[in-house]
Amino acid sequence: MVRRALAAVGWWLRDHAGPVVLLLLLLPAAVLTTLRLTDATWGPAVRLTSFVPYALPVYAAALVVAGIGHARWRTRLRLVPVVLAAAGLAAHGWWVAPYWLGPNPPAPGGAEPIVVVTSNLFGGEGDALGLVELASAEQADLLVVNEVTGPALRRMRAAGLADVLPYSVGRPEADPTVGTMVFSRVPLSEAVRLDTPLASYQVDVGGPGGLTLLAVHPSAPTDAADWRRDHRTVRRAAVRSDADLVVGDLNATLDHTPLRRLVDAGYRDAVELANAGFQPTWPENGLFGPLRFLPALVAIDHVLVGEDLAARSARTVALGGTDHRAVVAELARK
Repeated sequence: MVRRALAAVGWWLRDHAGPVVLLLLLLPAAVLTTLRLTDATWGPAVRLTSFVPYALPVYAAALVVAGIGHARWRTRLRLVPVVLAAAGLAAHGWWVAPYWLGPNPPAPGGAEPIVVVTSNLFGGEGDALGLVELASAEQADLLVVNEVTGPALRRMRAAGLADVLPYSVGRPEADPTVGTMVFSRVPLSEAVRLDTPLASYQVDVGGPGGLTLLAVHPSAPTDAADWRRDHRTVRRAAVRSDADLVVGDLNATLDHTPLRRLVDAGYRDAVELANAGFQPTWPENGLFGPLRFLPALVAIDHVLVGEDLAARSARTVALGGTDHRAVVAELARK
Protein backbone atom coordinates (compact mmCIF):
# COMPACT_ATOMS: atom_id res chain seq x y z
CA MET A 1 0.00 0.00 0.00
CA VAL A 2 2.72 2.47 1.00
CA ARG A 3 4.76 1.45 -2.03
CA ARG A 4 1.85 2.09 -4.35
CA ALA A 5 1.18 5.48 -2.78
CA LEU A 6 4.85 6.50 -3.14
CA ALA A 7 4.86 5.29 -6.74
CA ALA A 8 1.72 7.29 -7.46
CA VAL A 9 3.25 10.40 -5.95
CA GLY A 10 6.40 9.82 -8.00
CA TRP A 11 4.43 9.47 -11.24
CA TRP A 12 2.40 12.59 -10.41
CA LEU A 13 5.52 14.62 -9.72
CA ARG A 14 7.10 13.43 -12.95
CA ASP A 15 4.07 14.54 -14.92
CA HIS A 16 3.53 17.81 -13.04
CA ALA A 17 7.03 18.90 -12.03
CA GLY A 18 7.07 21.74 -14.55
CA PRO A 19 3.79 23.37 -13.43
CA VAL A 20 4.73 22.93 -9.75
CA VAL A 21 8.13 24.60 -10.23
CA LEU A 22 6.50 27.34 -12.28
CA LEU A 23 3.94 27.98 -9.56
CA LEU A 24 6.67 28.10 -6.89
CA LEU A 25 8.50 30.71 -8.97
CA LEU A 26 5.61 32.87 -10.14
CA LEU A 27 3.75 33.18 -6.83
CA PRO A 28 6.49 34.89 -4.75
CA ALA A 29 7.57 36.96 -7.75
CA ALA A 30 3.99 38.13 -8.28
CA VAL A 31 3.77 39.10 -4.60
CA LEU A 32 6.84 41.32 -5.00
CA THR A 33 5.41 42.85 -8.18
CA THR A 34 2.15 43.61 -6.41
CA LEU A 35 4.01 45.25 -3.52
CA ARG A 36 5.96 47.42 -5.97
CA LEU A 37 2.74 48.54 -7.65
CA THR A 38 0.93 49.34 -4.40
CA ASP A 39 1.58 51.46 -1.33
CA ALA A 40 1.81 48.85 1.43
CA THR A 41 0.70 49.96 4.89
CA TRP A 42 1.25 46.68 6.79
CA GLY A 43 4.69 46.43 8.41
CA PRO A 44 5.69 42.97 7.09
CA ALA A 45 4.57 43.97 3.58
CA VAL A 46 6.60 47.18 3.78
CA ARG A 47 9.68 45.21 4.82
CA LEU A 48 9.13 42.61 2.08
CA THR A 49 8.99 45.40 -0.51
CA SER A 50 12.72 45.90 0.10
CA PHE A 51 13.35 42.68 -1.84
CA VAL A 52 11.51 43.68 -5.04
CA PRO A 53 14.69 43.61 -7.23
CA TYR A 54 15.08 39.89 -6.54
CA ALA A 55 11.93 39.13 -8.50
CA LEU A 56 13.88 39.82 -11.71
CA PRO A 57 15.95 36.59 -11.71
CA VAL A 58 12.94 34.65 -10.45
CA TYR A 59 10.85 35.82 -13.42
CA ALA A 60 13.76 34.96 -15.73
CA ALA A 61 13.84 31.42 -14.35
CA ALA A 62 10.04 31.18 -14.65
CA LEU A 63 10.23 32.27 -18.28
CA VAL A 64 12.71 29.49 -19.03
CA VAL A 65 10.49 26.87 -17.33
CA ALA A 66 7.35 28.23 -19.04
CA GLY A 67 9.11 28.27 -22.41
CA ILE A 68 10.13 24.62 -22.06
CA GLY A 69 6.66 23.70 -20.86
CA HIS A 70 4.96 25.54 -23.72
CA ALA A 71 6.30 22.95 -26.14
CA ARG A 72 5.28 20.00 -23.95
CA TRP A 73 2.07 20.83 -22.12
CA ARG A 74 -1.18 19.84 -23.81
CA THR A 75 -3.43 22.67 -22.69
CA ARG A 76 -4.81 25.77 -24.31
CA LEU A 77 -3.62 27.78 -21.30
CA ARG A 78 0.07 26.92 -21.76
CA LEU A 79 0.77 30.41 -23.17
CA VAL A 80 -0.50 32.14 -19.99
CA PRO A 81 2.57 31.47 -17.79
CA VAL A 82 4.85 32.52 -20.66
CA VAL A 83 3.05 35.86 -20.89
CA LEU A 84 3.00 36.35 -17.11
CA ALA A 85 6.71 35.58 -16.74
CA ALA A 86 7.64 37.80 -19.69
CA ALA A 87 5.52 40.68 -18.37
CA GLY A 88 7.04 40.39 -14.89
CA LEU A 89 10.55 40.22 -16.32
CA ALA A 90 9.94 43.33 -18.42
CA ALA A 91 8.45 45.32 -15.52
CA HIS A 92 11.23 44.51 -13.09
CA GLY A 93 13.85 45.03 -15.77
CA TRP A 94 12.43 48.52 -16.29
CA TRP A 95 12.55 49.22 -12.56
CA VAL A 96 16.16 48.11 -12.02
CA ALA A 97 17.62 49.35 -15.32
CA PRO A 98 18.36 52.89 -13.99
CA TYR A 99 21.01 51.41 -11.69
CA TRP A 100 23.06 50.73 -14.83
CA LEU A 101 21.49 52.82 -17.58
CA GLY A 102 19.98 56.26 -17.98
CA PRO A 103 21.04 59.88 -18.30
CA ASN A 104 23.59 61.31 -15.89
CA PRO A 105 24.10 64.98 -16.81
CA PRO A 106 27.81 65.69 -16.22
CA ALA A 107 29.18 68.49 -14.11
CA PRO A 108 30.98 71.30 -15.95
CA GLY A 109 34.66 70.75 -16.61
CA GLY A 110 36.76 71.82 -13.67
CA ALA A 111 33.89 71.68 -11.16
CA GLU A 112 35.14 71.04 -7.64
CA PRO A 113 34.27 67.56 -6.33
CA ILE A 114 32.03 67.24 -3.28
CA VAL A 115 32.64 63.92 -1.54
CA VAL A 116 29.87 62.71 0.77
CA VAL A 117 30.16 59.68 3.05
CA THR A 118 27.36 58.23 5.17
CA SER A 119 27.36 55.35 7.62
CA ASN A 120 25.13 53.82 10.29
CA LEU A 121 27.31 52.79 13.26
CA PHE A 122 24.87 50.19 14.62
CA GLY A 123 24.33 51.76 18.02
CA GLY A 124 27.95 52.86 18.23
CA GLU A 125 29.32 49.35 17.68
CA GLY A 126 30.75 50.10 14.24
CA ASP A 127 34.43 50.65 13.50
CA ALA A 128 34.83 54.34 14.36
CA LEU A 129 38.54 54.33 13.49
CA GLY A 130 37.80 52.70 10.13
CA LEU A 131 35.15 55.32 9.38
CA VAL A 132 37.58 58.17 10.09
CA GLU A 133 40.20 56.47 7.92
CA LEU A 134 37.63 56.09 5.14
CA ALA A 135 36.63 59.76 5.34
CA SER A 136 40.30 60.76 5.25
CA ALA A 137 41.20 58.45 2.36
CA GLU A 138 38.25 59.67 0.32
CA GLN A 139 39.00 63.31 1.19
CA ALA A 140 35.40 63.61 2.34
CA ASP A 141 33.78 67.02 2.51
CA LEU A 142 30.76 65.77 4.45
CA LEU A 143 30.24 62.77 6.73
CA VAL A 144 26.76 61.87 7.95
CA VAL A 145 26.70 59.30 10.77
CA ASN A 146 23.59 57.60 12.17
CA GLU A 147 23.46 55.76 15.51
CA VAL A 148 26.52 57.58 16.84
CA THR A 149 27.08 57.23 20.58
CA GLY A 150 29.30 59.10 23.04
CA PRO A 151 31.95 56.35 23.13
CA ALA A 152 31.93 56.08 19.33
CA LEU A 153 32.34 59.83 19.01
CA ARG A 154 35.26 59.78 21.41
CA ARG A 155 36.90 57.01 19.37
CA MET A 156 36.40 59.02 16.19
CA ARG A 157 37.94 62.11 17.75
CA ALA A 158 40.86 60.10 19.12
CA ALA A 159 41.43 58.82 15.57
CA GLY A 160 41.94 62.39 14.34
CA LEU A 161 38.45 63.25 13.08
CA ALA A 162 38.95 66.97 13.72
CA ASP A 163 41.98 66.99 11.43
CA VAL A 164 39.82 65.72 8.57
CA LEU A 165 36.41 67.24 9.30
CA PRO A 166 36.72 69.93 11.99
CA TYR A 167 33.09 71.16 12.02
CA SER A 168 30.11 69.23 13.35
CA VAL A 169 26.46 69.45 14.34
CA GLY A 170 24.21 67.01 16.18
CA ARG A 171 25.09 64.94 19.20
CA PRO A 172 25.00 61.45 20.66
CA GLU A 173 21.79 60.52 22.47
CA ALA A 174 21.02 58.35 25.48
CA ASP A 175 19.38 55.78 23.18
CA PRO A 176 22.24 54.42 21.04
CA THR A 177 19.99 54.12 17.97
CA VAL A 178 18.96 57.78 17.98
CA GLY A 179 22.06 59.96 17.59
CA THR A 180 22.78 61.52 14.19
CA MET A 181 25.74 63.80 13.49
CA VAL A 182 27.14 65.74 10.53
CA PHE A 183 30.88 66.38 10.18
CA SER A 184 32.19 68.85 7.62
CA ARG A 185 35.37 70.24 6.12
CA VAL A 186 33.78 73.73 6.02
CA PRO A 187 31.68 75.62 8.59
CA LEU A 188 28.09 74.56 9.27
CA SER A 189 25.08 76.61 10.33
CA GLU A 190 23.16 75.86 13.47
CA ALA A 191 21.20 72.67 12.93
CA VAL A 192 17.40 72.55 12.84
CA ARG A 193 16.05 69.31 14.33
CA LEU A 194 13.35 67.63 12.25
CA ASP A 195 10.38 65.98 13.92
CA THR A 196 11.54 62.36 13.73
CA PRO A 197 12.11 60.16 16.81
CA LEU A 198 15.51 59.12 15.43
CA ALA A 199 17.46 62.36 15.12
CA SER A 200 17.33 64.11 11.74
CA TYR A 201 18.68 67.58 11.01
CA GLN A 202 18.57 70.35 8.44
CA VAL A 203 21.84 72.27 8.18
CA ASP A 204 23.49 74.70 5.76
CA VAL A 205 26.99 73.80 4.65
CA GLY A 206 29.56 76.48 3.83
CA GLY A 207 27.45 79.58 4.43
CA PRO A 208 25.69 81.63 1.68
CA GLY A 209 25.95 79.94 -1.68
CA GLY A 210 26.71 76.63 -0.01
CA LEU A 211 24.56 73.53 0.28
CA THR A 212 21.47 72.70 2.30
CA LEU A 213 21.74 69.23 3.77
CA LEU A 214 19.15 67.01 5.40
CA ALA A 215 20.91 64.39 7.53
CA VAL A 216 18.08 61.95 8.19
CA HIS A 217 17.17 58.71 9.90
CA PRO A 218 13.47 57.82 9.54
CA SER A 219 12.08 55.09 11.78
CA ALA A 220 12.41 51.49 10.64
CA PRO A 221 9.21 50.00 9.16
CA THR A 222 8.67 47.80 12.20
CA ASP A 223 5.87 50.31 12.79
CA ALA A 224 4.64 51.25 9.34
CA ALA A 225 2.65 54.27 10.55
CA ASP A 226 5.71 55.84 12.24
CA TRP A 227 7.84 55.02 9.21
CA ARG A 228 5.42 56.70 6.80
CA ARG A 229 5.06 59.73 9.07
CA ASP A 230 8.83 60.20 9.24
CA HIS A 231 9.14 60.00 5.47
CA ARG A 232 6.45 62.64 5.07
CA THR A 233 8.42 64.84 7.49
CA VAL A 234 11.63 64.36 5.49
CA ARG A 235 9.95 65.00 2.14
CA ARG A 236 8.21 68.16 3.34
CA ALA A 237 11.45 69.47 4.86
CA ALA A 238 13.33 68.77 1.62
CA VAL A 239 10.75 70.57 -0.50
CA ARG A 240 10.33 73.47 1.92
CA SER A 241 14.07 74.10 2.25
CA ASP A 242 14.90 73.27 -1.38
CA ALA A 243 17.57 70.98 0.05
CA ASP A 244 20.52 70.00 -2.11
CA LEU A 245 21.20 66.73 -0.29
CA VAL A 246 19.17 64.17 1.66
CA VAL A 247 21.62 61.73 3.25
CA GLY A 248 21.53 58.89 5.74
CA ASP A 249 19.91 55.59 6.65
CA LEU A 250 16.45 56.14 5.18
CA ASN A 251 15.20 52.65 6.10
CA ALA A 252 13.65 52.47 2.62
CA THR A 253 14.63 51.39 -0.87
CA LEU A 254 13.79 53.02 -4.19
CA ASP A 255 10.92 50.53 -4.49
CA HIS A 256 9.10 51.98 -1.46
CA THR A 257 6.39 54.51 -2.28
CA PRO A 258 7.54 57.17 0.26
CA LEU A 259 11.03 57.23 -1.23
CA ARG A 260 9.67 57.28 -4.79
CA ARG A 261 7.67 60.35 -3.78
CA LEU A 262 10.91 62.00 -2.70
CA VAL A 263 12.36 61.09 -6.11
CA ASP A 264 9.29 62.67 -7.74
CA ALA A 265 10.05 65.83 -5.75
CA GLY A 266 13.39 66.11 -7.56
CA TYR A 267 15.85 63.93 -5.62
CA ARG A 268 17.90 61.13 -7.20
CA ASP A 269 19.98 58.44 -5.57
CA ALA A 270 23.66 59.03 -6.35
CA VAL A 271 24.26 55.29 -6.87
CA GLU A 272 21.51 55.15 -9.49
CA LEU A 273 22.37 58.52 -11.04
CA ALA A 274 26.01 57.49 -11.51
CA ASN A 275 24.90 54.18 -13.13
CA ALA A 276 26.95 52.43 -10.45
CA GLY A 277 24.83 49.28 -10.39
CA PHE A 278 22.65 47.75 -7.69
CA GLN A 279 24.56 48.22 -4.41
CA PRO A 280 22.77 46.90 -1.30
CA THR A 281 23.83 48.26 2.08
CA TRP A 282 22.04 46.08 4.66
CA PRO A 283 22.36 43.69 6.48
CA GLU A 284 26.13 43.40 6.61
CA ASN A 285 28.67 41.75 8.93
CA GLY A 286 26.75 38.83 10.29
CA LEU A 287 23.49 40.31 11.53
CA PHE A 288 21.81 36.96 10.87
CA GLY A 289 24.29 34.85 12.85
CA PRO A 290 24.73 31.52 11.01
CA LEU A 291 23.93 33.30 7.72
CA ARG A 292 26.66 35.89 8.20
CA PHE A 293 28.30 34.72 4.99
CA LEU A 294 25.46 36.34 3.03
CA PRO A 295 26.18 39.72 1.45
CA ALA A 296 24.07 42.81 2.07
CA LEU A 297 20.70 42.37 0.40
CA VAL A 298 18.77 45.67 0.34
CA ALA A 299 19.72 49.29 -0.39
CA ILE A 300 18.41 51.45 2.47
CA ASP A 301 21.32 53.90 2.93
CA HIS A 302 21.32 56.75 0.45
CA VAL A 303 22.96 59.92 -0.79
CA LEU A 304 20.07 61.66 -2.55
CA VAL A 305 20.94 64.72 -4.63
CA GLY A 306 18.85 67.63 -5.84
CA GLU A 307 18.69 68.91 -9.39
CA ASP A 308 21.70 71.23 -9.02
CA LEU A 309 24.15 68.40 -8.32
CA ALA A 310 25.68 65.77 -10.58
CA ALA A 311 26.90 62.37 -9.42
CA ARG A 312 30.33 61.40 -10.70
CA SER A 313 30.63 58.11 -8.84
CA ALA A 314 29.12 56.17 -5.96
CA ARG A 315 29.98 52.97 -4.16
CA THR A 316 29.48 51.14 -0.89
CA VAL A 317 32.20 50.15 1.58
CA ALA A 318 32.14 47.50 4.31
CA LEU A 319 33.01 48.61 7.85
CA GLY A 320 33.62 46.28 10.76
CA GLY A 321 31.14 46.05 13.61
CA THR A 322 28.10 47.49 11.85
CA ASP A 323 25.23 45.92 9.94
CA HIS A 324 25.31 48.68 7.28
CA ARG A 325 27.73 49.32 4.45
CA ALA A 326 28.88 52.93 4.17
CA VAL A 327 28.05 54.90 1.02
CA VAL A 328 30.68 57.08 -0.66
CA ALA A 329 29.49 59.47 -3.38
CA GLU A 330 31.51 61.97 -5.39
CA LEU A 331 29.31 64.84 -6.51
CA ALA A 332 29.79 68.20 -8.22
CA ARG A 333 27.69 71.24 -8.98
CA LYS A 334 26.17 71.32 -12.44
